[in-house]
Amino acid sequence: MTPINKVLLSKNTNINPIWIMRQAGRYLPEFREIRKNNTNFIKLCLNVNLSSQISLQPLKRFNLDAAIIFSDILMLPYGLNQKVDFKKNFGPKLGELYLNQLEKVNEIDFVEKLQSVYSIVKKVSSNQILKNKNTIGFIGAPWTLLVYMINQQSPKQDLKKDFFKDTLLINKTLSIIEKFLKIHIKKQVDNGASVIQIFDSWAGLLKEKDLPKYIYAPTLNLVNYIKSLNVPVICFPREIKNYIEFCDIVKPDAINIDYNVNPKDILKDIKIPVQGGLDPKILLTDKENLKKEATKYLDIFKDHPYIFNLGHGVLPETDPEMVDYLVQIVKNY
Repeated sequence: MTPINKVLLSKNTNINPIWIMRQAGRYLPEFREIRKNNTNFIKLCLNVNLSSQISLQPLKRFNLDAAIIFSDILMLPYGLNQKVDFKKNFGPKLGELYLNQLEKVNEIDFVEKLQSVYSIVKKVSSNQILKNKNTIGFIGAPWTLLVYMINQQSPKQDLKKDFFKDTLLINKTLSIIEKFLKIHIKKQVDNGASVIQIFDSWAGLLKEKDLPKYIYAPTLNLVNYIKSLNVPVICFPREIKNYIEFCDIVKPDAINIDYNVNPKDILKDIKIPVQGGLDPKILLTDKENLKKEATKYLDIFKDHPYIFNLGHGVLPETDPEMVDYLVQIVKNY
């Protein structure tokens, strides 16, 4: 059993596996070299050779316990024929959402459009470097994808003023998202993904009263579906206020916490394995501070099943040497 599976499935507390959100990509010089000549982000995500190479780059440098596929949560709307562009210094920009077009998409066309993603999972997971390590596949949670698809861009602090106005559009789109997420998950698992992480990047935008409809119910459906495929599932409901309620209702195999959360509160209230928490900005400081902060998490969770990770993706300006040092701290703990 891999170190990550020992934590997720056997609730082992004697080991602390480590992987890092966004470990494949922008802070690595070898990635930037590839990116220079491949300016179209979606095309790069669909380039089987390059994307596989990028997914494995961090494992060639650091003693990590998993590869995460170099892809994006917005491959789903792309597969549903919504226009998706990534603009430099702006982020994702999506085209108009037309329900009648969305309803016409069938499974065959969707899978064909994203086939390269599944080939990348297969290529990465079969690489020798991943012996006794996990290949992590992932999806965006239904709510976060709904936000991007209707808002047409990152909401940062705010949704469109009339975001909730068209309930028919919202309900139909949510059900289409859920249907195709299951297909997207199944294809990743069939091709070698041994863990699925669900990213709910915009969970923190919702009021408490809206959580059951937009977060709990749709995410629970997906968690149950992933478990039915005999693969563990980690949820990252970023900036949600009530982690206890989320875990009680959704019941993932592990919960990824963000850096605004007090880890001691989590330890007190949460029974399932925990992942993450460290503020990515700590990697921009010095080694002494990094050791102090990383050790804090390791100490707090020393008797609780814990996978070391960050409380959000690694920042582009991070020095790879600091990542290497972090991995050593965790491994030598």
